Amino acid sequence: MRKRTRGHDLAALRRLNTTVVLRALHRRSPQTLAELAAGTGLSRPTVDAALEELTGQGWVTEAAAGERARGRPARRFRFRGEAGYVVGADIGLHKMVLLLADLAGTVIAAERRDVDPGLGGGPRLTLLQNGIDAFLDAHAVRRDLVLARCVGVPGVVDGGGHITSVVVPEWSGVDLGRLLADGESGHTLVENDVNLAVLAERWQGAATLAGDVICVLTGHRVSCSLTIGGRLHRGGRGGAGELGLLPLLGMNTAHEALRWQGDPRPGESEVAALAGAAAADDPRALAALGDFADRITPGIAALALAVDPELVVLTGGATPLGPHLVPLIEERLRPLTLHVPRIALSDLGERGVALGAVRRALDRVEEELLTDPAN
Repeated sequence: MRKRTRGHDLAALRRLNTTVVLRALHRRSPQTLAELAAGTGLSRPTVDAALEELTGQGWVTEAAAGERARGRPARRFRFRGEAGYVVGADIGLHKMVLLLADLAGTVIAAERRDVDPGLGGGPRLTLLQNGIDAFLDAHAVRRDLVLARCVGVPGVVDGGGHITSVVVPEWSGVDLGRLLADGESGHTLVENDVNLAVLAERWQGAATLAGDVICVLTGHRVSCSLTIGGRLHRGGRGGAGELGLLPLLGMNTAHEALRWQGDPRPGESEVAALAGAAAADDPRALAALGDFADRITPGIAALALAVDPELVVLTGGATPLGPHLVPLIEERLRPLTLHVPRIALSDLGERGVALGAVRRALDRVEEELLTDPAN
C-alpha cells in the first residue's frame, strides 16, 4: 500500500511540474530550458522531462535557434498555439459576428452577417448553428481541434446556462449551451453579451490597465457589466449590472433617443448619420445626444456610486457618437456622484463581444489544460 501511495504521489508531482512548465510557456514563448528553470524554480532535468512530455502530447515544440550559449545555439521552446482553436460568437438582434482564434489568442478568421431583427428564437438558433458550421468549413477546421466555443447572447445567463432575455424571449429558460453543443467536441459556453464586452476591454481594449471597470453596451438597447479587481462580477444569478432592466433609471428607453430623422447617405447607418449631423452642430442631433445622455447617465451614476470604478468604457453600436457623448455624460455625472470616473471609448468596434467570447473560451481551455496537460 505504501509503494502504491508513493507511486501515486510521484505521478501527481510530475503532472504538477508539467503544468508549471506549460503555464510558463503559455504566458511567454519562446523560452530556453535555462529560462524556464529560472522562471519556474524547477531543476533543469525536471524541466527537460516536462518539455519532453509536453512535446509528445503536441502542446510544445522547439522554436528556431536563437541566442547562443557557450558557442552552441540555445534550444528554445514555445507553446503550440496552433494545436487547437476556439470560436467566439456574438448573436445580437441585428448582426452575427464569428471569430476563429488559435490557443495563443490570435484571431485568424472573422465573419460578420446581418440578422433580421424579427427572427424568432428557433430560426435564430438554427442560423447560429449553421453559421458556425459553415464558418469552420470555409476555413477547413477539423471539429476535434475546436476545444471551446463561446456565444454572446442578449440576455442574462445564470450559473446553469439558462437565459432570461427580453430581446429574444423564446430563449428565456432555455439551456442554449446544451442545444448548441449537440454532439460537438469541446466545450460550449453561453454568456451575456455585455459581460463578454468587458472581458474584451480588459484583454485587448480600453481597460487593460484598470481593475474596477464599468462597461456600458450602447445601441439598440443599453446594458452594463463590471469587473472588480480585474475579475468579471456576474453576481449570484448572472444579473450583476443589469440596470437597463430598471425603468426608473431610463436606460431601457435610451435607444429611442437615437432614432435620427435626417437623411442618411446611401449605406450610412442611422448612428453614423446622427454623428455626422452632431459634428455639423445640427441642433436636432445635439438635442438627441443630450436626450440619450440624460437617459443613460442615472444608471451609470448608480453603478459608479456602488463600485467607485477607475474607468467607464462605452462600447457597442453607439460608439461613433462617443466624442460627443463623453463630455455630456461627464457633465451630468458631476451632480450625481462623489467622483466622476474616467470615461473611455472602446476601439474594438463590432468585434467587441465576439472577442470577449474568444477570451472566455480560451479561459475555459486553460482551466482544463493547465490543470492537467494530458487532457
